[in-house]
Amino acid sequence: MNLTLTPIECCVPLAAPVLTMEEAEATAGVYAALASPARVRIVNLLGSSDEPVCLCNLVEPLGLAQATISQHLKRLVEVGLVDREERGKWSYFSNNSQALARVAALAHPKGVCC
Repeated sequence: MNLTLTPIECCVPLAAPVLTMEEAEATAGVYAALASPARVRIVNLLGSSDEPVCLCNLVEPLGLAQATISQHLKRLVEVGLVDREERGKWSYFSNNSQALARVAALAHPKGVCC
Protein backbone atom coordinates (compact mmCIF):
# COMPACT_ATOMS: atom_id res chain seq x y z
CA MET A 1 0.00 0.00 0.00
CA ASN A 2 1.73 3.20 -1.17
CA LEU A 3 -0.86 5.58 0.19
CA THR A 4 0.33 8.92 1.55
CA LEU A 5 -2.00 10.06 4.29
CA THR A 6 -2.52 13.26 6.16
CA PRO A 7 -3.04 12.78 9.89
CA ILE A 8 -6.69 13.84 9.75
CA GLU A 9 -7.58 11.06 7.27
CA CYS A 10 -7.12 8.36 9.85
CA CYS A 11 -8.89 10.06 12.75
CA VAL A 12 -12.01 7.90 12.73
CA PRO A 13 -12.44 5.82 15.87
CA LEU A 14 -12.89 2.11 15.39
CA ALA A 15 -16.04 2.40 17.50
CA ALA A 16 -17.62 4.76 14.93
CA PRO A 17 -21.05 3.59 13.77
CA VAL A 18 -19.79 3.23 10.19
CA LEU A 19 -16.37 3.31 8.58
CA THR A 20 -16.10 4.05 4.88
CA MET A 21 -13.77 1.88 2.83
CA GLU A 22 -11.36 4.83 2.56
CA GLU A 23 -11.35 5.34 6.34
CA ALA A 24 -10.84 1.62 6.94
CA GLU A 25 -7.95 1.49 4.44
CA ALA A 26 -6.29 4.57 5.98
CA THR A 27 -6.63 3.12 9.47
CA ALA A 28 -5.33 -0.28 8.36
CA GLY A 29 -2.34 1.44 6.71
CA VAL A 30 -1.41 3.17 9.94
CA TYR A 31 -1.71 -0.04 11.96
CA ALA A 32 0.30 -1.93 9.32
CA ALA A 33 3.07 0.67 9.54
CA LEU A 34 3.25 0.09 13.30
CA ALA A 35 3.16 -3.70 12.95
CA SER A 36 6.94 -3.85 12.63
CA PRO A 37 8.96 -3.92 15.86
CA ALA A 38 11.71 -1.92 14.12
CA ARG A 39 9.27 0.84 13.19
CA VAL A 40 7.85 0.92 16.71
CA ARG A 41 11.41 1.33 18.02
CA ILE A 42 12.02 4.15 15.52
CA VAL A 43 8.90 5.99 16.70
CA ASN A 44 10.08 5.45 20.28
CA LEU A 45 13.57 6.83 19.57
CA LEU A 46 12.20 9.83 17.70
CA GLY A 47 9.79 10.49 20.56
CA SER A 48 12.61 10.60 23.08
CA SER A 49 14.39 13.39 21.19
CA ASP A 50 13.61 17.09 21.54
CA GLU A 51 14.80 17.77 18.00
CA PRO A 52 14.56 16.00 14.62
CA VAL A 53 16.98 13.08 14.36
CA CYS A 54 19.32 12.41 11.45
CA LEU A 55 18.88 8.97 9.93
CA CYS A 56 22.60 8.42 10.49
CA ASN A 57 22.06 8.73 14.25
CA LEU A 58 19.54 5.88 14.27
CA VAL A 59 21.90 3.20 12.94
CA GLU A 60 23.74 2.44 16.17
CA PRO A 61 20.79 2.42 18.61
CA LEU A 62 18.69 0.27 16.27
CA GLY A 63 21.50 -2.05 15.20
CA LEU A 64 20.19 -2.08 11.64
CA ALA A 65 21.72 -1.09 8.32
CA GLN A 66 21.11 2.48 7.21
CA ALA A 67 19.28 1.24 4.10
CA THR A 68 16.93 -0.86 6.25
CA ILE A 69 16.19 2.07 8.56
CA SER A 70 15.59 4.26 5.53
CA GLN A 71 12.95 1.84 4.23
CA HIS A 72 11.23 1.75 7.62
CA LEU A 73 11.26 5.55 7.83
CA LYS A 74 9.85 5.80 4.32
CA ARG A 75 6.86 3.72 5.40
CA LEU A 76 6.31 5.81 8.53
CA VAL A 77 6.47 9.01 6.48
CA GLU A 78 4.04 7.59 3.89
CA VAL A 79 1.34 7.03 6.50
CA GLY A 80 1.95 10.43 8.09
CA LEU A 81 3.28 9.26 11.46
CA VAL A 82 6.76 10.72 10.92
CA ASP A 83 7.84 13.98 9.33
CA ARG A 84 10.92 14.23 7.12
CA GLU A 85 13.07 17.34 6.78
CA GLU A 86 15.91 17.71 4.30
CA ARG A 87 19.04 19.52 5.50
CA GLY A 88 21.56 19.49 2.69
CA LYS A 89 22.30 15.87 1.88
CA TRP A 90 20.94 14.56 5.18
CA SER A 91 17.40 13.69 6.16
CA TYR A 92 16.11 14.44 9.65
CA PHE A 93 13.04 12.80 11.11
CA SER A 94 10.59 13.58 13.90
CA ASN A 95 7.30 12.15 15.07
CA ASN A 96 4.17 13.87 13.86
CA SER A 97 2.64 14.40 17.30
CA GLN A 98 -0.82 15.22 15.94
CA ALA A 99 -0.90 12.01 13.92
CA LEU A 100 0.27 9.89 16.86
CA ALA A 101 -2.37 11.46 19.11
CA ARG A 102 -5.01 10.57 16.53
CA VAL A 103 -3.71 7.00 16.36
CA ALA A 104 -4.09 6.77 20.12
CA ALA A 105 -7.67 8.02 19.76
CA LEU A 106 -8.55 5.41 17.11
CA ALA A 107 -8.96 2.59 19.60
CA HIS A 108 -10.73 4.71 22.23
CA PRO A 109 -14.33 3.54 22.53
CA LYS A 110 -15.66 7.10 22.53
CA GLY A 111 -13.31 8.24 19.78
CA VAL A 112 -11.79 11.00 21.86
CA CYS A 113 -9.53 12.80 19.47
CA CYS A 114 -7.14 15.68 19.81
